[in-house]
Amino acid sequence: MLIIWLIATLFMYSFLKRYRNPPSVPLRQPPSPLALPIVGHLYLFGPLHHVSFRNLSRRFGPLVRLRLGSLGYLVSVCSPALAKEFFKTHDITFASRPRLAGLEYIGEGDSRFAFASYGPYWKFMKKLCVNELFSGKKLDRMARIRREEIHWLLGSLSEKAGAQEPADMEALLTALTNNIICRMAMSTRCSGNMNDAEVCKKVVQELIEIAAKLNLVNVLGFIGSMDILGYGRRLTDVHGKFMIMVERIMKEHEEKQRKRKEQSGGGVEVEEEDLMDILLGVSRDENTEIRLRRDDVKVFLQDLFIAGTETASVAMQWAVAELINQPRAFKKMRDEIEEAVGKTRVVEESDIPNLPYVQATLMETLRLHPAVPLILRESSRDCTIAGFDIPAKTKACINIWAINRDPDHWENPDEFRPERFLNSDGTIGNSGDMKGQNFHFLPFGGGRRMCPGASLALRVMHVAVAAMVQCFDYKLAGGATKVDMREQGGFTLRMAHPLHCVPLQRINQSFYLCTRKED
Repeated sequence: MLIIWLIATLFMYSFLKRYRNPPSVPLRQPPSPLALPIVGHLYLFGPLHHVSFRNLSRRFGPLVRLRLGSLGYLVSVCSPALAKEFFKTHDITFASRPRLAGLEYIGEGDSRFAFASYGPYWKFMKKLCVNELFSGKKLDRMARIRREEIHWLLGSLSEKAGAQEPADMEALLTALTNNIICRMAMSTRCSGNMNDAEVCKKVVQELIEIAAKLNLVNVLGFIGSMDILGYGRRLTDVHGKFMIMVERIMKEHEEKQRKRKEQSGGGVEVEEEDLMDILLGVSRDENTEIRLRRDDVKVFLQDLFIAGTETASVAMQWAVAELINQPRAFKKMRDEIEEAVGKTRVVEESDIPNLPYVQATLMETLRLHPAVPLILRESSRDCTIAGFDIPAKTKACINIWAINRDPDHWENPDEFRPERFLNSDGTIGNSGDMKGQNFHFLPFGGGRRMCPGASLALRVMHVAVAAMVQCFDYKLAGGATKVDMREQGGFTLRMAHPLHCVPLQRINQSFYLCTRKED
């Protein structure tokens, strides 16, 4: 009887609501498959959501309206032409991101740069990223950090080569990106001991894994919001550990700043500043248009670790895997490096403009394996796209993975072929634009919310992958002849089976081991 009464009550509520607020003009909605009660279209999804979205677009068109349980309706975008509509024509309308489950456990969305609504706070932080944190001048000053950490990676591979042991490429590349961000942000790194950088790495991994599970559970609506499985509590605990650690490091930075100021007679040497120094300086500046709170600095750093550590390491692992599977491409990259750099030193950032095939290889890797395959946006007002009405507060899921493999633009789109980005004279062609204006190739997204750290990621990835190819050959563990290229579902596009391979020493170790003084 209770169930019957609930159904009757919901029916009457829906009827009265429609009767009291009848739609004046019917909306022209994008095509939509048959939805089931409660779960909506979730029954159509497999473990790889980007593949499921692509398959639905092949049946119903490049713009599909879907209902995903309690998350409500969203539109799936799977074509370059429509991506241009969302990232350019209607960029301001879709400049905000939807609120994801878990933000209530790790800070309000509008206090986090990554999830803040499009408005004064987000604009201020974006300008800070472009002009201060990730400017070309700032990145140039921190080139030494990236060089030393890449040489640390080569030294770790050399140790594995000497012992003839398989190297866990996922672990090593994650440590590389984590150490670079730690040193750039807080002037600390890990070298095997459980210190701040190691804690950062573990916290970031837990945050990503728990947040993914929490969002999956919250699709069930109020059942998920009850936190029966305890993911919310775990997220709160992990977030708290990070905030305590960063607060301590902030105090250490403030003390160092005070001493430097005393020693310099009131000034601070810019060369000694890391990202935290800059953020603390902004937070004390009473003339800034937005006053940063202490917690704003902490959650921004947390967003930086989450966004920067995982994505770049995942992309580099895919690049090495593709090159191992394609010996011809591996040899072509190495030949280019040896011709431009020689065999008496390790490749540097300054060499990259003279290495077009290295650049093309990273482009092709990011085309096939974008670190973030799905980009979420939310409309701030009603709009019309491709003749369909999109109401305000509609979520949009732009399928970067599918767009980068559009068969109408890319010949044999599933093949790894770096040459597709090169002109006949071997230079990089127009198809290699990664600034979000080539809507057939969007490795870092597009529009106002394009990844602000793309320039840093590319500097790390180009040199790290080139150095690994220059210095080592690779033999797969267990006698395998091909790397398993299957994907794993999640926020980032990780390999289902992380890459393990035995490095074989090729270049004199003294070219990079001399820089590993910390170890």
